[in-house]
Amino acid sequence: MPYGETVDVLRAHNVRDTGVPGGRVVMFAHGFGCDQHMWRYVAPYFEASHRVILFDHVGSGGATAPYDVERHASLDGYAEDVVRICAELELDDVVFVGHSVSAMVGVLAQVRAPERFSALALVGPSPRYINDDAYTGGFEPADIDDLLSALSSNYLGWSSAMAPVIMGNPERPELGAELTQSFCRTDPDIAERFARATFLSDNRSDLPLVTVPTLVMQCRDDLIAPMQVGQYVADAIPDSSLVVLEASGHCPNLSAPNEVIKALDTFLTREP
Repeated sequence: MPYGETVDVLRAHNVRDTGVPGGRVVMFAHGFGCDQHMWRYVAPYFEASHRVILFDHVGSGGATAPYDVERHASLDGYAEDVVRICAELELDDVVFVGHSVSAMVGVLAQVRAPERFSALALVGPSPRYINDDAYTGGFEPADIDDLLSALSSNYLGWSSAMAPVIMGNPERPELGAELTQSFCRTDPDIAERFARATFLSDNRSDLPLVTVPTLVMQCRDDLIAPMQVGQYVADAIPDSSLVVLEASGHCPNLSAPNEVIKALDTFLTREP
């Protein structure tokens, strides 16, 4: 069913509000196939100095939010969800920290409601996953077609095969196993639609519209968002800086949380 007056937005997105009441807000948003639990090594560090907001996207974690086939067919629908959470909590001066696809969700939310956000921190962002002329996204169209076809035909099998590849760090198999389990907890029907919204998106034209200071955190070795993509995002957003993490894989919030904390803490210290 669509959103309506009777929907409890905070409960629907399993919103967790911790940290310093009245403090500057840091909102953490998870990537595809994940939930807010993926921030458990990073978010607690900021609770001593900031108000920390965590939530789950529709179809993920503890979210009971209604999935709208039309609205959630693009990342704009997920950005609208973020803005609704901010409005419900009456938040402004928000630092939005988005991992993977949520990086572009944060970009769209900031453009949609600039009065709510004062900074963005983007972890492994990609505005377009498919290569295009002089742009390197990391995948050919056939790669994405194969990925989506495999996901559609056997989601659990796809999750078991792809999650360790996305995570990287093969010497730490427990990380790939955790991401696999997270994928398998996600509603498969919504996951398929979310994957299409993610991997077929093109948000390159939205990047120059960002009006707040932005930190781009790029892993040195990332199969999903190669180095060229992180550099592209940093170059396209007017007031942005790029930090290259020594971490490998696409989920440094799990594999290298101390690096993410250090980069984000330094960024927040510099931003008023």
